[in-house]
Amino acid sequence: MPLCRLLRFQAEILRLSYLSGIVAVCFLATQCAHSQEAATLAEIPPLAVTHVQEEPYPRTQAMNGLVPNPVAETDARPTNALVDILSQPGGGPAGASESGKGNWFKRPGESEIIIEGLASYGNYQIFASGYDEKLFTAGVEYDRHTWGYFLKAQVDYVAEFLPFVLLDKPLNVDDFGTPTPISQKNIREYVPGVGFSPIGFRMQWRSKKAIRPYLEAKGGVLVFTKKVPSTNASYVNFTMQSCTGVQVKMSERWGLRLGLFSDFHFSDDFIVAVNPGLDVMNANLGLSYHF
Repeated sequence: MPLCRLLRFQAEILRLSYLSGIVAVCFLATQCAHSQEAATLAEIPPLAVTHVQEEPYPRTQAMNGLVPNPVAETDARPTNALVDILSQPGGGPAGASESGKGNWFKRPGESEIIIEGLASYGNYQIFASGYDEKLFTAGVEYDRHTWGYFLKAQVDYVAEFLPFVLLDKPLNVDDFGTPTPISQKNIREYVPGVGFSPIGFRMQWRSKKAIRPYLEAKGGVLVFTKKVPSTNASYVNFTMQSCTGVQVKMSERWGLRLGLFSDFHFSDDFIVAVNPGLDVMNANLGLSYHF
């Protein structure tokens, strides 16, 4: 096997190991948080029974006119115990949750919508062979607190939609995305696309504080209008993103997110004959709204 193909094969093995590690962390976080999501209904006491006061005199005496005809006294309270519970202070769903006796309604999970943008500032060749290319994206990310806590961090489900994707690349490259000598004239092209990442997670520490460090990973697809990074690659590429940064709380609803270091990888995973791929380093900025 040629040396270049051996090196690319080893890079693919490393990338698959990296993806497997991320999936394992998601699974472990889910198992750790599973016990926190159990919800039970509050126990409802048996229905109240209407009490009838016994007659102080025999009914036969009342019929003979010897004593006044007594009338059975009944309890004026409603017979439905559920109405009694809801009418009492602290009763009902809220009271049951506060007293720890049950959980009438499952509390909706906290969630965020983040309007974000990303710009690459570097290019390296670890998991892919593309070179001298830059990536710019803009879109919306959805984060939901679903998986409890792991390593003292709040673990959230993440999904992302990128309606704007732009790849800045040399016009002439070989099959592996490397610029050819003719491209030294600095002739470049810009290829638009769109992206979607339905699978991801975010680990956020100090989630109730003003300064919140986080670690994030997402996986999905990118679709371009041309085959990239080379003409023998594919229109559709699979993506893997990882990012570390900090989120700053500005108010109860709004926050500012700064991704200090982000790796964005995409490649076609050999759905065609060649798999050049691209790895770029990025910085991203986002404005978050907390539900």
